[in-house]
Amino acid sequence: MRDETSAGIVLLAAAVVALIWANSPWRGAYQAISSFEFGPEALHLDLSVSTWAADGLLAIFFFVVGLELKTEFVTGSLRKVSLALLPMLAAVGGMIAPAVIYTAVQLSTGSTGLNGWAIPTATDIAFATALLGIFGRGFPPALRTFLLTLAVVDDLLAIVVIAVFYTDELNFVALLAALVAVAAFAFAVRRRVTSWWVLIPLALVAWALMHASGIHATIAGVLLGMSVPARARRNEDEAMTHRFVERMQPWSAGLALPIFAFFAAGVSVVDSGGLGALLSDPVAIGVVAGLVLGKVIGIWGTVALLVKTTRLRLGNGVDLADLVGVAFLAGIGFTVSLLIANLAFGDDVYADHASVAVILGSVISAVLGAIALRMRARTKVRGRGAAAPH
Repeated sequence: MRDETSAGIVLLAAAVVALIWANSPWRGAYQAISSFEFGPEALHLDLSVSTWAADGLLAIFFFVVGLELKTEFVTGSLRKVSLALLPMLAAVGGMIAPAVIYTAVQLSTGSTGLNGWAIPTATDIAFATALLGIFGRGFPPALRTFLLTLAVVDDLLAIVVIAVFYTDELNFVALLAALVAVAAFAFAVRRRVTSWWVLIPLALVAWALMHASGIHATIAGVLLGMSVPARARRNEDEAMTHRFVERMQPWSAGLALPIFAFFAAGVSVVDSGGLGALLSDPVAIGVVAGLVLGKVIGIWGTVALLVKTTRLRLGNGVDLADLVGVAFLAGIGFTVSLLIANLAFGDDVYADHASVAVILGSVISAVLGAIALRMRARTKVRGRGAAAPH
């Protein structure tokens, strides 16, 4: 589960199984499991299984995201803004364009699904980097660094969007208490305390209080991850963020993400009016168009504009043509897009249509990205062969 490709396959398999089951004659059992509630009612944590997957288990994934963000900001590709500026601006463009396309589709059709504008703005870093590893052979390493930087910034912006735009009511007392718990966790890890019986209770308290505050509970995972030190001390072989990622990645990729995908992707197309109703829904059209077209227009268009009008350059063997495939791969929204779809529409039929559209748009983006990368790779190989001396 530390391997990106294997993790991506497990995640996709969980989503496919859920989609098949939710549209089978036995879909009632799936819905019963998904809606079954458990948890301490006194703490307002009597949640459905699907909510526990989205609010609880997914916090593990966001904790790993927080660790990776901290590493990138302290010692990684985001350490020097001058070097990271181009992919950072590309990430911004890659979020604005899909949101604009989605909103334009809703306004032009008179749809009431405007609240889902952020659904196609996300990039699934695990899927995107896994596919680049498979189909991006022959490209310079700088291309993967570009995608990683773009995806990390995309994750950070998506977290901000979730916290700001999908928070209905805010309990400031609970939020303050959650931040105190995060500070206690940060103090412990900075003192190099790694005992599970200290850190896990602090993390659970921070998560529960963040949930009670009204802000999506996964934000607690991000804050906890970013509080972990990213520089190794003299007597340490590696940074604590690296050690925590190695420990938590199997739990995130092998447990949290597949279970979340299993309950988020299990949409009953049959009960939602059929495939025709889904594909004609402006929400679904906006999500697919945003992921497939918006990401390419936003990312490639932003880089092309900046390279031609400013001093910013790609360099390190990467050129504009190489970025077409990467821009398509960035349209694989999946995990975060499914989460935002649930946050935006709740139990509304729009949520079902948006979820299926996320899967469809992500698959189309993955296929187009793979084709674009292999075509570009063959062109580069022929170019090198033609340039070789005889």
